[in-house]
Amino acid sequence: MQRTRRLTFVSAVVSLVAVFAAVGSTIPLFNIYRAEDGFTNAGISLTVVAYSAATLSTLLVLGRLSNHVGRRPVAIASLGLLVLGCLLLLDVHHIGILIAGRLLMGFGAGLASSSLTAYIVDAAPARPAWLASVASSQTVMLGLAVGAIASGALVQYGPWRRDLIFLVVIGLLILSAGLVAISSETVTPAPGGRQSLRPHVRVPARVRHLVPAAAAVFLATWATGAFYQAFVPALVKDQLHTGNSLILGLVFAAYMGPSALGAPLGGRFPPAAAQRVGMAGFLAGWIGILIAITSGALPLFIGATIVAGAAQGIAISAATRGLLSGSELADRAPIFAVVYLLSYSGATIPSLISAQLSGVLSVPHIAFGYGALALVATAFTASAVRSRGAHVRT
Repeated sequence: MQRTRRLTFVSAVVSLVAVFAAVGSTIPLFNIYRAEDGFTNAGISLTVVAYSAATLSTLLVLGRLSNHVGRRPVAIASLGLLVLGCLLLLDVHHIGILIAGRLLMGFGAGLASSSLTAYIVDAAPARPAWLASVASSQTVMLGLAVGAIASGALVQYGPWRRDLIFLVVIGLLILSAGLVAISSETVTPAPGGRQSLRPHVRVPARVRHLVPAAAAVFLATWATGAFYQAFVPALVKDQLHTGNSLILGLVFAAYMGPSALGAPLGGRFPPAAAQRVGMAGFLAGWIGILIAITSGALPLFIGATIVAGAAQGIAISAATRGLLSGSELADRAPIFAVVYLLSYSGATIPSLISAQLSGVLSVPHIAFGYGALALVATAFTASAVRSRGAHVRT
């Protein structure tokens, strides 16, 4: 029984890594699309919006489906949608194809964000206590980092630079589907699947007071992730003066990867304290990022990105841990649907605004806007957490 549970946990983690490796694999190709196909910063930003909007809509409609039909079939469906998206991206020469491929990826990531994350929590070992929240919240970041680095290396040094990464990712997705297929189901199918398709957002009443501070964390950190997807390719090439695709992949991974390292550190603090510490470090990282952009210093940019990435891991995992506290099996998919609705709202709305402004503002000016968002979110989180602590003490 324990061995079967361990296989289920590993399968869910590997599958979630594969999903977001597919999502991250497109990023080092953006500069190639700009140079060879004439794509603009605004057009590439709209692909981020399309992906995030597809994920949001899927979470709203299908976020609770795995509670009724089971984790495995929904997880396998999500992996299938990612395979279709990668197949479409094997022939990108028009912005419409890129948008369509990213839409399919968004639908798949939306299904995975609720089903696979809940699957991870269902199957996670009881000890250490922080493992479920860290694995469910940080596997996404790890997958994005793995996808970006692998893509950057293959684009820069491998053959078929526009296609090879998608063939590799398709193989990983098919392997993941096979692992899920032989894993155990953690949910007993129940009636009500059709009713679950009605858009409905809820978290258990006992943790609703945690939502405002968590929302600030998710919105700001995921907005930054969207900024790195849409604008950092151009920023690295034009402001930091390198066109190496591997370096671009490493820069993106420098934000996503350390998040998985920061998360266990946050597990040593109560969720409220970890959110404060994480957001303070996140803001410090953004200050360094803006200084690096102004001075054109690539090493400082990478170092500040690592600080912001590790700090976001502390804050995100703490916010997730608070929301999952005392959760029951039926609560988990709805909670993760809310978590990712907030997260992808943070990715979508600023990206949509930035896409419209990119025609009149330079990328460094847009970066300052995201830095201001980080400042507001940090201040709000500190205030909300402090108020919550005062309320609890009284």
